[in-house]
Amino acid sequence: MSVTLSDQDKTTLRTAAYGAVSLMSAAAGASSPHKVATQGSIALTSATGLVGHVLAEKSSSVGDLGGKSAAELADRVLPALTASVALLKKQAPEEADNFRSTVLVAVEAAAGAGKGGPGPALDAMTRKITGALDAA
Repeated sequence: MSVTLSDQDKTTLRTAAYGAVSLMSAAAGASSPHKVATQGSIALTSATGLVGHVLAEKSSSVGDLGGKSAAELADRVLPALTASVALLKKQAPEEADNFRSTVLVAVEAAAGAGKGGPGPALDAMTRKITGALDAA
């Protein structure tokens, strides 16, 4: 069965996945945020299946990942993570776990990129991201 996602669905998935990496970068603070973002983004390129195709598409349709604080970013990204899993459970159930594991691999890669391993802020952000993925 072939699944066709709308442009809005694809934007939600991209916002969630790349937003999770952005949240990890924000949580890294002054401790290598660029390395955290780079490692997390590289990990997203390893996605396969429908999720991999959506994340690999050359598109500017990633939702707003800017903001003045991690809280503003989290207000958009955490609901997008939950919505993405719910969307995939409905439209492509076999891809819901793929999306979840892809995001968690990216989060793990991002957390490991900081100097001295993940600190409390990265650990806390990982728990928030995991909670949002599991809330669907």
